[in-house]
Parts: sequence; structure tokens; C-alpha cells
Amino acid sequence: MDNCIFCKIVAKQIPADIVYEDEELLAFRDIRPAAPVHLLLIPKQHVATLSDCGDEEAALLGKMIARVPRLAAVHGCSAVQGADGQYVGGFRTQINTGPVGGQEVYHLHMHITGKPRS
Repeated sequence: MDNCIFCKIVAKQIPADIVYEDEELLAFRDIRPAAPVHLLLIPKQHVATLSDCGDEEAALLGKMIARVPRLAAVHGCSAVQGADGQYVGGFRTQINTGPVGGQEVYHLHMHITGKPRS
């Protein structure tokens, strides 16, 4: 997509603080973070919204979800079980879809937010 800012980030036409990249996915720091850790995980393939996904995107969506805990761990905000059996830490994932859902950039993206454990 010619005017998609995330496609331009994928094409390295716009700089971003990239924290992860593979053949299908790219993760980078949000330029307006809402939390101490605020990453955006996107598919390199342009898909405008989650509503545009069908069965053919199932593997890609699964790969995105599977990558989230690893990204959270690298950035110190994974949920871990303590010696007492209770979980500490954690992160939030969010996909905004459409104007009512708060989507501002029409390229599928997942927000990963959290706070590093102290």
C-alpha cells in the first residue's frame, strides 16, 4: 500500500526502533507509548484490519500470538510464576479494529504493553 506508514516501515523507507524481525513479522517500539513497554507487532504483508482476516490468515495470526510472550519476556514484562505459585508481572495485548475500535493506522497491528518487573 503506497500510503501505509507501516508498509513504509517494513520497506525501511521510514525509520523505526525495530526490536524483532523475521520473514513474516516486524515488531517495533510505539512512537507514542502508553506504557513503559509499548511495542507494535505487525505482519509484513499488508492486511488493513482484523476484520479483513479469514481462514487464509489463520497461520499468520497464530504466529503473531505465539511471538507475543517472547517479545514480552525480552522486554521484562512476561508473567512468571513465583515460588509461591502466584504469577507476577504480565502484559496486555490489544488489536484495535476500525474507527469505533480505535484503529488509527489501517495495517493490522497488535499492541503489546506492560511494565518491566522490578
